[in-house]
Amino acid sequence: MGLADITFYLFAVTVVLSGLLVVVSRSPVHSVLWLILAFLSSAGMFVLLGAEFVAMLLVIVYVGAVAVLFLFVVMMLDVDFAGLKAEMAKYIPLAGLIGVILLMQFAMVYGTWQFSDGYETRLNSPTPDLTQIQNTAALGQLVYDKYILLFQAAGLILLVAMIGAIVLTLRHRVDVKRQDPLAQMFRDPAKAMELKDVKPGQGL
Repeated sequence: MGLADITFYLFAVTVVLSGLLVVVSRSPVHSVLWLILAFLSSAGMFVLLGAEFVAMLLVIVYVGAVAVLFLFVVMMLDVDFAGLKAEMAKYIPLAGLIGVILLMQFAMVYGTWQFSDGYETRLNSPTPDLTQIQNTAALGQLVYDKYILLFQAAGLILLVAMIGAIVLTLRHRVDVKRQDPLAQMFRDPAKAMELKDVKPGQGL
């Protein structure tokens, strides 16, 4: 067993353990920190596969943006997590049943697993020959050439999901005072201001 194999198993065990601790941690802040560790370990595995671009995307986007956003939201919002966990306790039997069904499905898939022809060649060279093309350029050609329609469809689905989330959460409350920029720009100074002649020693 070489150094690469030892590093792979180290990253793999770290990903599994940190993912488990994300679920079982009592503190939401600790869960987010374990999630960051899982992302970093996954990025290390991508580096071992020769996909440095994907690894850097994982670190920059998920660790640098998404996980940090989660951390700020959890720390800034005063959420009663004890009450939420108490409500979730009654769904534990149903969750356990779903978990058992998923494990049975995974066992069935693993029992009927078959390797396709030429898998050894693909495993030995998961990235293209660096003398011919860089893996980043190969990934770009694959995404924006062969799978361009699926890539654009995924972008449209995310756009529709974002618009749907905004529409569902947008509420116009009549008891909240809002700023009207047009009313401020088109106001009449003569009506908006009133001059008072204050005499010395007197109030308004």
